Amino acid sequence: MRRFADAFFARRYGHRAVVLETIAAVPGMVGGTLQHLHALRRMQSDGGLIHTLLDEAENERMHLMTFVEIAQPTRLERWLILLAQGGFYNIYFLLYLVSPGTAHRVVGYLEEEAVYSYTEYLAGVDGGTYANVAAPSIAIAYWKLAPDARLRDVIIAVRDDEAHHRDVNHALANQFV
Repeated sequence: MRRFADAFFARRYGHRAVVLETIAAVPGMVGGTLQHLHALRRMQSDGGLIHTLLDEAENERMHLMTFVEIAQPTRLERWLILLAQGGFYNIYFLLYLVSPGTAHRVVGYLEEEAVYSYTEYLAGVDGGTYANVAAPSIAIAYWKLAPDARLRDVIIAVRDDEAHHRDVNHALANQFV
């Protein structure tokens, strides 16, 4: 997946983030929905898992909304998002039905790649490859950033979120073993 993203986006990290964050929002929603249904069938508490997964989905959606404002995706990228999200949703749904532990492990690895990608993006901003534009108001409000926050501050906040998602999903994978 990394090779495809590298080839297609040619280091246009804002556009890359839009597509990847659209896909990244899927696992939390799928897992949350399936865990919700599981808890209903068993008539037992989920121990907070549903809330954790849906919070992750919402957080990833906020990443998307932030990068949409920064990158302004093209019509082609919007179609790619539609196709990628539809395909990934169905694949991930089936994987989660078969093996929730494996599904969470996959997400843990994908989140590790996201941490790596945002670290590269941050290096590009620090090195002057990418303009350190003003942070969108949606990001300032969501992460409670300073009013004069820049793209660099947003990338750090998003990268921290991705690292947290990585750790949570690996821990969940261990619980499902």
